[in-house]
Amino acid sequence: MFYGDLAEGQSVIHIPDVEPAAFLILLKYMYSDAIELEADTVLATLYAAKKYIVPALAKACVSFLETSLEAKNACVLLSQSRLFEEPELTQRCWEVIDAQAELALLSEGFCEIDKPTLEIILQRETLHVRELVVFQAALNWATAECWRQGMPVTSHNQRAVLGKALYLVRIPSMSLQEFADGPAQSDLLMLKETHSIFLWFTATNKPQLNFPVAKRPGLVPQKCHRFQSAAYRSNQWRYRGRCDSIQFAVDSRIFIAGLGLYGSSGGKAEYSVKIELKRHGSVLAQNLTKFLSDGSSSTFPVWFEHPVQVEQDTFYTVSAVLDGNELSYFGQEGMTEVQCGKVTFQFQCSSDSTNGTGVQGGQIPELVFFC
Repeated sequence: MFYGDLAEGQSVIHIPDVEPAAFLILLKYMYSDAIELEADTVLATLYAAKKYIVPALAKACVSFLETSLEAKNACVLLSQSRLFEEPELTQRCWEVIDAQAELALLSEGFCEIDKPTLEIILQRETLHVRELVVFQAALNWATAECWRQGMPVTSHNQRAVLGKALYLVRIPSMSLQEFADGPAQSDLLMLKETHSIFLWFTATNKPQLNFPVAKRPGLVPQKCHRFQSAAYRSNQWRYRGRCDSIQFAVDSRIFIAGLGLYGSSGGKAEYSVKIELKRHGSVLAQNLTKFLSDGSSSTFPVWFEHPVQVEQDTFYTVSAVLDGNELSYFGQEGMTEVQCGKVTFQFQCSSDSTNGTGVQGGQIPELVFFC
């Protein structure tokens, strides 16, 4: 722009496609090697670094985006990573979107993505989410797109801006109740489509549909089992409303979805349970729910409302407080390190544990996760 055969002729050169703050960061890096990135300018800085072929600054921008990646901005960053051709960032975005799909799809950021990114997300086989949420997300995006195009928000216009993307939502894979309460009353579908889908749910001879009918496979939960055996004795291990707790760390980023817990050693029983995940004393997730045990030494899954991102090389604390049949199975021969596929778990005792659970034995035999 300044030298050689392609130099601009004017004394003042206008660069309308780069934000001033981002251009200043670019100049500062080129003259001083200093990189000062902020959340509200990092994407514009990445654009500038790509445009002017400054790979070190571009790499720093991508690293910054990876550390700030979470469900609420994952879809926007996916859109940008595809635009900037950053495959590693794209892969990290997909990991978050797959595991925390409900949070990602219902975020404000989802409504800001371009239509090609919308279509590729709606086609995704591994989204861990109910299809009703996917439908609602598509509806939210269509509303925002109507506003962007200066169109009234009507069902006709929403359908128009969605175009073929509407037929990527797997409406027939919902339950009949979900369909009746959601898409059937949304006015987004034509009457003939609504009628055909109701027949598909109820009729012996099912009509042909333009919507995919197979459920998304989603993600397969993995289990880290930390005990080598389970046992019970009539005079010990009891659930008494006290806290069973253990600390763990992993060597790569995962998403904790829930815990596997032991049940009653005295036959079938129902338990009320409160589970928590904490980091440095701060609660990241909790759930108050119930589960049934069948009297066997099997583990029984209890889920958090949403999978929670867990960073590598940091200790987290999981805990469970159960009320119900006191006598329970418990784990023995606990391991301080467990290899689960590509992820290594380390365990250590927690000061929150008031019911005797530790590394060597006790409760919370399993961590259920996605990676």
